[in-house]
Amino acid sequence: MAHLLNTSFIPSSSSSPTLRPRNPTILIQTRRPPTRIVAKIREIFMPALSSTMTEGKIVSWMKSEGDKLSKGESVVVVESDKADMDVETFYDGYLAAIMVEEGGVAPVGSAIALLAESQAEIADAKSKAASSSSSSEAETTNSSAESVSPTVAAAAAPPQVKEAASLSLSLSTHPASEGGKRVVASPYAKKLAKELKVELGRVVGSGPSGRVVAKDVEAAAAAAAVSVGPTAAEAASVAAKSVGIELGTVVPFTTMQGAVSRNMVESLAVPTFRVGYTFTTDALDALYKKIKSKGVTMTSLLAKATALALAKHPVVNSSCRDGKSFTYNSSINIAVAVAMDGGLITPVLQDADKVDIYSLSRKWKELVDKARAKQLQPQEYNTGTFTLSNLGMFGVDRFDAILPPGTGAIMAVGASQPTVVATKDGRIGMKNQMQVNVTADHRVIYGADLASFLQTLANIIEDPKDLTF
Repeated sequence: MAHLLNTSFIPSSSSSPTLRPRNPTILIQTRRPPTRIVAKIREIFMPALSSTMTEGKIVSWMKSEGDKLSKGESVVVVESDKADMDVETFYDGYLAAIMVEEGGVAPVGSAIALLAESQAEIADAKSKAASSSSSSEAETTNSSAESVSPTVAAAAAPPQVKEAASLSLSLSTHPASEGGKRVVASPYAKKLAKELKVELGRVVGSGPSGRVVAKDVEAAAAAAAVSVGPTAAEAASVAAKSVGIELGTVVPFTTMQGAVSRNMVESLAVPTFRVGYTFTTDALDALYKKIKSKGVTMTSLLAKATALALAKHPVVNSSCRDGKSFTYNSSINIAVAVAMDGGLITPVLQDADKVDIYSLSRKWKELVDKARAKQLQPQEYNTGTFTLSNLGMFGVDRFDAILPPGTGAIMAVGASQPTVVATKDGRIGMKNQMQVNVTADHRVIYGADLASFLQTLANIIEDPKDLTF
């Protein structure tokens, strides 16, 4: 479900009716001056798309400045800490001014665009956006350590560089240059210009009030690539190759990595303990081979088995958030960790104990596809009550997992491997075995609780007939 943009309105003017004293015995009817209806300019805010989101990145604007919008229409795609999401407008109107360009980042609750109620208000909205942009750019410039005087820079340069510097300053005459002192550009445009080695002073901006945006930088870089000689082209090729991973550089967190970092730090405040267990998986492996052709995955089988065990041990499916009480969750929602490029996300199989294994497997495939396309909705990743983390497919035989905040336990699953074991009759045999380690919140769950839960799970895995019903 798409999310609605939070907006507030800025009236261009206001009028208040005059209050007159009323005679207690004589009611005198007075004629008020006609109230002038004032069109509204609304601020479109960066929405909070998850409980952990503190800022969002504009992936793309689906509408352009001047386009008419209807309530419920998708306007912008925002990258939250978990997924890319289409965001809808809550009001009818016109997209008057875009304040955060594509690629730009804005804190939750800050204005990213202005919505005009009528076309007549668009010009007023653009001027408001331009003044807001100029003031924020001025603050950024004043606080930046890179604000060096052009005179000092020219004095320190050799003669050839002095000529180039003076020529550069004289060419900066477009609206974004503000008299040649600096270039007004979006943060993403500045970053892109640095990567592509484009001089912002020579780029004519197409954004509000001549502001340089990302597409202007890309166009300038493309034009430069056409006009450069072979030596410059070779240098550009080398620079492009080094964009991937450059050793020795400091790389800021992506939105998702920042959210993971915050969650991991938060989890350190929870007192946890760990319990390990070894399952014999011969019967589970045989079942998997039998129904694999029907689209069933091992992840779905493990999620289903875990959910059935949790149904018998509700305390392991509980959660403590305030340190003073805990909740017996009414649903068993199994979150499964999925590695993504630049992060980690946990799609949720909701009511896993009640859904049949075939539907559960289809749902899991759908969730993984949406996760990798960054299209998960909040309820598809933030409603887990118990988490699975499976590294068995990589040959990892055992590991510990960190407890996600707001949940009671997480189970780390290793690979199923042939193991020499002693049978009950004293003989030596070969069995497939899998090791798991469960990390739990010790404020709510105790050692005996986990031991009993793992015994129940072992019985289900070693005799998995109930998994297909």
